[in-house]
Amino acid sequence: MEPAHHTMNDLFDQLGLPSSDQEINAFIEEHKKMPHRVKIEHADFFSDSQQAFIQRAYNEVADWVVLIEHLDALLREKPS
Repeated sequence: MEPAHHTMNDLFDQLGLPSSDQEINAFIEEHKKMPHRVKIEHADFFSDSQQAFIQRAYNEVADWVVLIEHLDALLREKPS
């Protein structure tokens, strides 16, 4: 059985992305101006399989959703 609590590092591992804290911060810094009109599961910097995982997590109300929503918030440009 999988643990119910995942970390952001675990999410990046699941997505097949580099998952050290520094690599996660670099990813967020590179993509942090994602437009508000774009849903995270449609972000063009994710591959088809990554987008499918995110969509599946939302559809199944998986325990990954909390982390996906946190990542989504980190990727949005903050209003001035």
